[in-house]
Amino acid sequence: MSPFLVMVPKHVMVWEHGDLVGNWKAVEACSRAPGWKYHSGTHCRASKQIQWDSSATQVVDAGKNRKVEELWRKFFWDPSQWWDHRLDKGNFGHPDFKHKKSREALWIDAMATPEWVKVELAIIKPGTIQSSMFSWNIKLGRYVKDGQDQKALELYRQMQVDGAHLNKFTFIPAIKACSNLAALEEGICIHSHIIKSGCDSDIFVGSCLVDMYSKCGSVKEAFRVFNNMPTRDIVSWSGMIGCCVKAGQGEKALQLFQQMQLEGLEPDRIAYVGLLNACASLGALEEGRRIHELIIQSRCNGDIVVGNSLINMYVKCGSLEDACTQFNNMSERDVVTWSTFIGGYANCGQGEKALKLFEQMHQHHSKPDRVTFLAVLNACAATGALEEGRCAHSELIQNGWHLDVVVGSCLIDMYCKCKSLPDAWKVFNSMSKENVVAWNAMITGLVKCEEGKSALELYKRMQQEQVQPDKVTFLGVLNACASLSALQEGREVHAQVRQRRLESELTMGSCLIDMYSKCGSIEDACLVFDNMRSPDVVSWSAMIAGHVKYGQGARALQLFSEMQQRNIEPSSVTFIAALNACASLAALDFGKSIHEQILQRQISYVFLWNCLIDMYCKCGSIDEAYGVFDSMPNRDEVSWTTMLGGYAMHGLGKEALALHEQMCLKGLKLDAISFVCLLSACSHAGLVDEGQYYFTAMFPVYGVAATAGHYGCIVDVLGRAGWLDEAEDIIRRMPFQPTVSILITLLAACRIHGNMEMGESIAKQVIQVDPENARGYVLLSNVYTATGKLDYRAKVHDLRKKRNVHKQPGCSWIEVGNRVHTFLVDDKQHPQSREIRKELNRLCGLLTKAGYIPDTSLLLHDDGEEEEDDFMVCPHSEKLAIAYGLMSTPSGTSLRILKNLRVCADCHSFTKFVSKVVGRELIVRDASRFHHFKDGACSCKDYW
Repeated sequence: MSPFLVMVPKHVMVWEHGDLVGNWKAVEACSRAPGWKYHSGTHCRASKQIQWDSSATQVVDAGKNRKVEELWRKFFWDPSQWWDHRLDKGNFGHPDFKHKKSREALWIDAMATPEWVKVELAIIKPGTIQSSMFSWNIKLGRYVKDGQDQKALELYRQMQVDGAHLNKFTFIPAIKACSNLAALEEGICIHSHIIKSGCDSDIFVGSCLVDMYSKCGSVKEAFRVFNNMPTRDIVSWSGMIGCCVKAGQGEKALQLFQQMQLEGLEPDRIAYVGLLNACASLGALEEGRRIHELIIQSRCNGDIVVGNSLINMYVKCGSLEDACTQFNNMSERDVVTWSTFIGGYANCGQGEKALKLFEQMHQHHSKPDRVTFLAVLNACAATGALEEGRCAHSELIQNGWHLDVVVGSCLIDMYCKCKSLPDAWKVFNSMSKENVVAWNAMITGLVKCEEGKSALELYKRMQQEQVQPDKVTFLGVLNACASLSALQEGREVHAQVRQRRLESELTMGSCLIDMYSKCGSIEDACLVFDNMRSPDVVSWSAMIAGHVKYGQGARALQLFSEMQQRNIEPSSVTFIAALNACASLAALDFGKSIHEQILQRQISYVFLWNCLIDMYCKCGSIDEAYGVFDSMPNRDEVSWTTMLGGYAMHGLGKEALALHEQMCLKGLKLDAISFVCLLSACSHAGLVDEGQYYFTAMFPVYGVAATAGHYGCIVDVLGRAGWLDEAEDIIRRMPFQPTVSILITLLAACRIHGNMEMGESIAKQVIQVDPENARGYVLLSNVYTATGKLDYRAKVHDLRKKRNVHKQPGCSWIEVGNRVHTFLVDDKQHPQSREIRKELNRLCGLLTKAGYIPDTSLLLHDDGEEEEDDFMVCPHSEKLAIAYGLMSTPSGTSLRILKNLRVCADCHSFTKFVSKVVGRELIVRDASRFHHFKDGACSCKDYW
């Protein structure tokens, strides 16, 4: 007998030869059902719609009808959508499975059912589909919705153990649970189950996987899933964009946006928020503006979440004007809107505007939340607005947020920055001492208030109460040690850091380097640096700054060069440290190369540009310093003061006074440092009347109280002009005891004007005030030498030796070929020492023919480099530097020499003759000022 089949409107079922009685009963039952037809094998062969092959075991759908296997695949895609009638079938005419919505039906036949279907059905027990899959999936989703992600994953594992047939409605909540818990390993395991089930091609499952890998920090895997998705909708694109933003790959997020546009997809709200966050992280203002234009044309225009993201983007890109425009254009504002804009003002250093906006928020009856108050407290801290901070504190208490650990820490920070330590202590004492965060906030706050000793005491108390310190604690305590130069305490903290295995962390390593550098132990700083596996830019910057502070500018520049050779991008802090090194060595060429790098990177940080001005000033290039000053789009008080100090250093008194007048016209506030620069300029230029006027007008006109530095300057102004009695009277009328520096200033004036009696008296005072200072002994010895009292000179010399007081050796530096060369008195350590001495002898011969006569007198203002060394036998350091510069540079090149002591009269005369004989400009910076030697004359006009 031929095979027969039963046609149902939407599917076909085939029976082979077998139980004819059972088969015929089924046929009879089907024939009585409406819409069902019976065809014999003969009829099948003649059918136009169905072609039958007698050797086959299945019927192929040639038109609109599906294959039998396709219907089974639909069943196994989600069995929970089918009714399972296997246990309650009344007769063979009833199907085994029936779809709940489409009413499609399926029968199980031993012969016609494909083998893979039998395998899959074997794990689905009759009657368990509704009781397990459907209910389990619902329960799984409910767990995730209620935030019980761990329970969701436990249920997922139980479903696997029970042999449940997992589908996309199982996988989606399970993946979301992994996302919420950042459970990457669990997510990878579920991903493997998804691939085996064939659900990896589903667009919703793929989007969830992208989100999961994103939240777990695995961008590479997220991209792999995203790229393998057969179709991608806006959800998957938005998820991938958000993934890149979260991973700090803003540029990649913007590239994805361009690809998405090429595929003709319009971003949704989530995509726009991610793109705006990418622009904010990159500071890409123009790209952000272009996206804003697209938002205006889209359906998302007016959406409050997108509007808030726009404000955040403009704020972080530094365009508060655009942020303000967006804020004003928003028809609807929520607490996030206000908080974002207030925080933007606070973070951009406009705390006053932030506080004013907070007042407007109250007027609009918008209730601030915790985030708002954190922004307000930051604004109060930045502006020193103590009363406003206290008002915010009272509101926090009313809302119950003052007990929050983060809020409490922010309150302590605000009170410390407002210099109100009693209030900070009150907040600290009200916080739970079990939480390390409270201790960290107070320790850090004390360090900011320059109360390093109190910070260390609090740390000891913390240990006594057995509160375990963390990384933040150690950073604060190390900063306290650095501020106090407490090397021993710093080493003890370092031992604790090492014990907890925190030393390898980059932030900790950088902090240790900074602490050791400020404590004067550059060797320990180098050990920490050398033990770091991969030092970052912060570590390199700390190491460079440490060497500068330790007086090793040349080594600092070597480190800077090595850092760039390792392709580590310098930061603004790195450039500042390197510029300070250049300034300390007068390394102009190196400084110029750093200037070029800053211009290439378009860094507009004002403090960095102030350092550029300082570097050019200290390298003797006052014109280039003013060029930087003049080109700055924004200047602060430090910019003006730095330029003022540069003019003073170069003896350009009139230029300094003119700049001061410009500062007054612009309404800039002059501080104590400004007046030191101004008075110093008057001193070097011999402007006695002007110096007296500004000194007497400091407090009554400008409100600046005179300090020891100002008294030293006015004593120098009067002393240089020969008004010794007036200078001495100023010292007598000082409201505090004179410092050694002030006394030495008057002593130098005594030498210039030949008042040896007053000089002897003052030199004795210097030794009495500071017996460990070698300058007093040297200067008194020089006074006795000048007056012929050689016996007294010998006694002073013996007293210095007996007290084991060593004088500072003279040292000079010169930069040649982007390398700094150092020379001491009678230096023989330089590799070209013989050639240098030969060049110096040749030079002395030329100078003698030109009329140069060595000055063999011992001069008081030289701080004693030549005290015991005859300059003809043991040449001073600047002479060696000049000789080396002449033999190592092309004819006509200017030479720049830096000296750690004040230049003596003989070296001053020697350098004037050199500039005339060799026809070069020589720029010498000594401990007092700059000397520009050209054509046999000096810019100081022999007044130094």
